[in-house]
Amino acid sequence: MADDLAIKVEHVSKTYRILRREDQSSSAAEAVLKRVRQRQGQRFRESFEALDDVTFEVPWGEVVGIVGRNGAGKSTLLKILNRITAPTKGRVELGGRVGSLLEVGTGFHPELTGRENVYLNGTLLGMRRREIRDRFDAIVEFAGTERFLDTQVKRYSTGMYIRLAFAVAAHLESEILAVDEVLTVGDSDFQTKCLRKMREVARDGRTVLVVSHQLQTVSDLCTSALYMEQGHLILHGSVDEALEAYKRSFAREAPLLREASFRPGTGEIRFLEAKVVEDIARPGNEVVVEFTIGANPSFGNRYHLSAFLNNEDGMVVAQCDSRVVDFWLDPATDVHGQLRIASPWLKPGAYTVDLEVRSGGHATDLWEQACRFQVLPITPYPAPTTPDALDHGVVYPQFEYTQS
Repeated sequence: MADDLAIKVEHVSKTYRILRREDQSSSAAEAVLKRVRQRQGQRFRESFEALDDVTFEVPWGEVVGIVGRNGAGKSTLLKILNRITAPTKGRVELGGRVGSLLEVGTGFHPELTGRENVYLNGTLLGMRRREIRDRFDAIVEFAGTERFLDTQVKRYSTGMYIRLAFAVAAHLESEILAVDEVLTVGDSDFQTKCLRKMREVARDGRTVLVVSHQLQTVSDLCTSALYMEQGHLILHGSVDEALEAYKRSFAREAPLLREASFRPGTGEIRFLEAKVVEDIARPGNEVVVEFTIGANPSFGNRYHLSAFLNNEDGMVVAQCDSRVVDFWLDPATDVHGQLRIASPWLKPGAYTVDLEVRSGGHATDLWEQACRFQVLPITPYPAPTTPDALDHGVVYPQFEYTQS
């Protein structure tokens, strides 16, 4: 690999084999025959291509954004680069050590304190004990968890988990930093600190890979980007080119529908169906989403819902989390429900709704683009106007100017 390259990926594919149980046997003889076939390797399998013939190179000092819908292969790619999983085909060359934050709480033991987990997580990321000790104060200050250092992390919120884990990964002196969706957690101050730290890493000549659905973050932070779709690398180029390709995917006629078994989440509670009652809407009208959720009496915990309203640029323009209206659901029975959004004046265009089931800080189902609707090109303003007067923003606000 050339000295100016941090990462070289050549024709990498990753295939997962999913074993399917055969239907129950109708006789003892059939059961014996099936057991024999299984021992001979004659099992029913389904293949899932998480990555398909991916090739690209990244030079030193680049901050590379990786964008695409859930299931595009972004996280699988990072796991291969971090050697958590091996490619089925192809070759990966790395110019140095990789520090990463790929999953919430990776490397954390719930029974250990935050202090103990800093050392544990740092060791798993490749840091020596002296190296961790020298950076301990900086790690804790960055995470903002000083008060909770001697508290077991099982009592931490998801945000506290992420802050501490990112602080450890970011302060590891690795040549390559890989981060998966860290900026979806935490307040704006912490997100700003993360962005600043990743820029600092790049200025030092190291390389950063960041997976994010927040397009503004990718635009502000990254120097180049990959756009992925269903395991394929569609485009590797400038940030503007990659984001434009990603935005176009949201504007397609057919929504992305995926079998429930392939959607993100633990799968313990899942949506069965969802639809927008009126898929052509006037600005200012109420948006009504009807949904059905399957029961799971063994789940035990109550759960809440969250809906994300996305415009055709892929930007989340509104979040409707049932916790803020104190709405919780019982897993013991099927749920047939509605989400009614007293809509602001949304700008004309196509919108999609992502639906999520969450419990105890974890998603059991994330149905991206569960349904979609179109807003008609109508404005609330009485006077004729020019296009540049309406270019910016995501809604048409009701406003007035006065002079005293």
